[in-house]
Amino acid sequence: MPTIKADMTKNCVRSISGLLYPVPMHGFCHRRFVLTALAGSFVAVFGRAAAARDALTQSFIDKAFEMKRLAERAGDQPYGAVVVRGGRIVGFGPSRVVVRGDGTAHAEREAMRDAQARLGRKDLSGCVMYSTARPCADCERAAAQAGLARMYYGADAHDAGAPRGS
Repeated sequence: MPTIKADMTKNCVRSISGLLYPVPMHGFCHRRFVLTALAGSFVAVFGRAAAARDALTQSFIDKAFEMKRLAERAGDQPYGAVVVRGGRIVGFGPSRVVVRGDGTAHAEREAMRDAQARLGRKDLSGCVMYSTARPCADCERAAAQAGLARMYYGADAHDAGAPRGS
């Protein structure tokens, strides 16, 4: 864990980023500033973890958009989705409605079917879906029945929350 160091000879505090901040030398203000610097460091340390998480989320969204492009190249509807478990993709789903002539072959359902086949079970508890568009009501219902924990959609990964079954 990084530490904040007070340098009383220079009347400043060095943050984890290496920057020097001036500190008023009278007691209460000094303590308040050190606590503020510590809080800022807490944000900086955990802000980096959030950025890493955002990069991972973006990689899943990018893969869903890759599935969308795959569907378009095949002459299908422009939708794609992936199912993620434990930080890795376990289900891929380009839309196959037109190609298969199956009205239920939406990208989200295809991703869930692929995940179920790869995991060898119908229950997708603990899995998260990333989709290029907001899933339709039928796909959301299917996601709820499969036990998906959460759904994100769109280029900005809007949080659709837990799927609703009704």
